[in-house]
Amino acid sequence: MPHPLWSPTQASQEASNLWAYMTWLRQTRGLEFVSYDAVWRWSVAHVEDFWASIWDYFQIQAATPYREVLAERRMPGAQWFSGATLNYVEHVFRQANADHPALLFQAERHALMTLSWAELRAQVAGVAATLRGLGVGPGDRVVGYLPNIPHALVAFLATASLGAIWSSCSPDFGSPSVIDRFRQIEPKVLVTVDGYNYGGKAHDRRTTVAEIQTALPTLQTTIFIPYLDPQAAPEGLQGTIVSWASALNTSGELHCVPVPFDHPLWVLYSSGTTGLPKPIVQSHGGILIQHLKELSLHLDLKRGERFFWFTTTGWMMWNLLVGGLLVGSTIVLYDGSPGHPDMGVLWQLAAAAGITFFGTSAGYLTALMKSEVLPGQQYDLSRLKGLGSTGSPLPPEGFAWAYAKIKADLWLASISGGTDICGCFVAGTPLLPVYSGEIQCRALGVDVQALDTDGNQVFGTMGELVVATPMPSMPIYFWNDPDGRRYRESYFELYPGKWRHGDWIVINERGGVVIYGRSDSTINRQGVRMGSSEIYRVVEALPEVLDSLVIDLEGLGGASYMPLFVVLRAGLDLDAAITQKIKQAIRTALSPRHVPDEIFAIPDVPRTLSGKKLEVPVKKILMGVPVAQAANPDSLKNPELLPFFVALAERLGHSGGA
Repeated sequence: MPHPLWSPTQASQEASNLWAYMTWLRQTRGLEFVSYDAVWRWSVAHVEDFWASIWDYFQIQAATPYREVLAERRMPGAQWFSGATLNYVEHVFRQANADHPALLFQAERHALMTLSWAELRAQVAGVAATLRGLGVGPGDRVVGYLPNIPHALVAFLATASLGAIWSSCSPDFGSPSVIDRFRQIEPKVLVTVDGYNYGGKAHDRRTTVAEIQTALPTLQTTIFIPYLDPQAAPEGLQGTIVSWASALNTSGELHCVPVPFDHPLWVLYSSGTTGLPKPIVQSHGGILIQHLKELSLHLDLKRGERFFWFTTTGWMMWNLLVGGLLVGSTIVLYDGSPGHPDMGVLWQLAAAAGITFFGTSAGYLTALMKSEVLPGQQYDLSRLKGLGSTGSPLPPEGFAWAYAKIKADLWLASISGGTDICGCFVAGTPLLPVYSGEIQCRALGVDVQALDTDGNQVFGTMGELVVATPMPSMPIYFWNDPDGRRYRESYFELYPGKWRHGDWIVINERGGVVIYGRSDSTINRQGVRMGSSEIYRVVEALPEVLDSLVIDLEGLGGASYMPLFVVLRAGLDLDAAITQKIKQAIRTALSPRHVPDEIFAIPDVPRTLSGKKLEVPVKKILMGVPVAQAANPDSLKNPELLPFFVALAERLGHSGGA
């Protein structure tokens, strides 16, 4: 048996929110659970009873009560808490108090500042009154082209309080990507900045905003925030312009409009590697009950604790971060580069803001490992109790480094879920030990299974991640998908009645989970199946390698061909010595059959705008699929890299053209 890197004390378990919930179940439901596994098994076997208990435990307030928890256990089309009317924003402000601020904010050019609950409510009330005066009501769309700043939070809460629907993109998205997203949902109002700062450089985005405005014929009003330059004018912008100062100063009381449980709250977008991004619609009630469960029972956030996740408004982790307000936590926002002026900037923020739970991506942690920053030695992290990691699998080396260089007494909550549910399938828990390279548990109420190629449930061996019973935060629908065909094709074609997420996982005998990467880009060499993350873990552990991409063409043309693409440190060339070192590392750590056929140096790894490696689209290009069919360049962070792979496809004799 492996040894845990961290184990909760009995005292810490008994002080956790999950322990309090289990005690409540015993006292009010007569349910006695002796372990996390026991309460998880109950939560998925009795899914209606579980979600009803979450409703009662968190005292969800509804203007009208629900008739039944779940009409039928079917996917898609599950109807949750039918008859109930409520509002997400009302539940945010139930937590308002004078003892703790609502949020803290810092940016590259802005010192740490606080916003009280009273100030937040007043700002939301002003912007909501402005939107109401502009004719915005239930079902209308308001979109934000905004950095991770308090204005974005205020605009979202104001929108949702009216029953209108929010959607946002980060201002580092180019106009084609934003237009592809926003044009689908036909917004009435755009909230935007003049520009933003990143890596010490100013980026004026007014020209881009004008392009977005032109492409949105339904747009009636733009609310303009002079963020980059407080004196900036809406130069070049079109149509009716309302200043942010004017929006804040509109008088009116905050009134939260009760809406049905399944009324749309926001639209999020898939990475959209092919075709238009999928506009994923999630509901007021589904997100409310999911985030209350996840943030309280899994991340163990308490009233007044400081909750941070490094994110932009274009990633679902921003939406989860905002949800910290639902449990009374103080959320911490940061706008800027995590590496400017150096990799210590976020840890300086952690110390100054007294961050309790620090969330980030696995990619950030692996980059931090190769920097000179030693957070635990250089910064006061005395208040830090939890570290969250998501976005991609965190390798065992990342776990070890976190305990050695950040904090020895640290709960590392590696989590995995998706934009599709705006939450977690597998998560952390304060009741279980942390093992290297493992996610601690399957999330409460989420019937996660690993299925083999025949659809049988497997343990201890790799399988497809599926969810066998409905979840409240699953999409209520995709926008502009009236017959639900695109929704069904996205999740339910391979295993009818079960949600297939597209990840390879292993569920071990302890109930721990290891994610092995996307199931549609798995390495399969001579019958041995392996997640691409295992290759990356070995290759990116080498000091010479900053990033990598591996593609397996699975016997195309009669012979298996697996190229590896690496991004090397500045000043290094891919010579024979480095090539041999990479191959030997893979041979030693994995197997000879997983040594790549060729290794190429590339300037960067192609990624989507949300940061995912372009494994499947690059594979399609190498198999001869034209670029236009393999990937939407406007949804990519660095589309200029694609011609390299087109040229390689031509060399392989599989040219599909550009």
